[in-house]
Amino acid sequence: MSGKINAVLAALLVICALSLVRSQYEARHLFIELERAQSQARQLDIEWAQLQLDQSTLGKHARIEEIARRDLEMTPLTPARTQYLTEGGK
Repeated sequence: MSGKINAVLAALLVICALSLVRSQYEARHLFIELERAQSQARQLDIEWAQLQLDQSTLGKHARIEEIARRDLEMTPLTPARTQYLTEGGK
């Protein structure tokens, strides 16, 4: 009778050991995935900061005015060049 109990306990011990090994493997695998995801998140944060910097630089009025003058050959509006329209057609 004790031989059967020993065999059952040994089988349970082997099953528990295999279960432990499998759970450790899964934990390592999940940890590696977590590290990769965190690294990607850091990279995306860096790219986001760079994009915000680019947006603030590209949207400045001085830069827009310079491009309008240089590339589009636009000139600033002056009162002498302004035409006012009135409702009477005169």
